[in-house]
Order: sequence, then structure tokens, then C-alpha cells
Amino acid sequence: MNPVKVYTTFTCPYCYRAKALLEKKGVAFEEIDVTMDPDLREEMVRKAGGRRTVPQVFVGDHHVGGSDDLVRLDRTGELDALLSA
Repeated sequence: MNPVKVYTTFTCPYCYRAKALLEKKGVAFEEIDVTMDPDLREEMVRKAGGRRTVPQVFVGDHHVGGSDDLVRLDRTGELDALLSA
């Protein structure tokens, strides 16, 4: 299974939504909280092609996007394929 990273902030409801979806699917992920760390936030923005909102989800080297993007991939079945690739 490809490693999953989720960049989050403490108060973001969309972050909780994305993490809940991954947990429901039994997917282990690394959470990177960028709330108080400007260096980690800049790392996230760079990796996400300039996107500054959270969450930003990565599966392996693939940038999934935010919570809505993650849900969309799950609904179409593409998330399972991406996770197992």
C-alpha cells in the first residue's frame, strides 16, 4: 500500500472529514499538523503546487488534493486503486 500523508490544522473540519474517511477504510496515514509551523506549511504549499488550504492529501507521490477530492476519488473507486498501486 502506498504511504499516505495528510497535512492538517487543528481546527479544520475538512481535515477531520478526510481523516475519518481514511480511518473508516482502515488506511494508515501520517498526519502533519501545520497549525503552528510555517516551515511545514510552506513545504505543503510547495508540494501541493501552490494550494494553501488544508487538508492536502498525498498518496505516495500523487497529490490527491483536499477533502472533497479525496471523497470524490473514494466514490468513484479510484482511491482504492491509488492506495494499492
